[in-house]
Amino acid sequence: MSVINVDQTNFQTEILDSKKPVLLDFWAPWCAPCRMVAPILEEIEAERPDIKVGKINVDEQSELAGQFHVMSIPTLIVMENGRVKNRAIGAQPKNQILALL
Repeated sequence: MSVINVDQTNFQTEILDSKKPVLLDFWAPWCAPCRMVAPILEEIEAERPDIKVGKINVDEQSELAGQFHVMSIPTLIVMENGRVKNRAIGAQPKNQILALL
């Protein structure tokens, strides 16, 4: 698999209906800390078949960002069974991102 680009059209099926926990990355292309976190998330996605990793571009998906009260990026949110299980704001090292799961 690969990191999933999430938007309004696939949010229900990919995130809310997911049988696996989902690590969501709220990001934007102009955000330097977001670009630092992206390769870490790709590593995690490749190493952890038991989870899904999704990215939500806040510039394109402002409704989803608002729904999750995202005020700063990157914001990482762990969803399980359609509910928020954990969240972190700002660039995080890999070990702290894994600890969210």
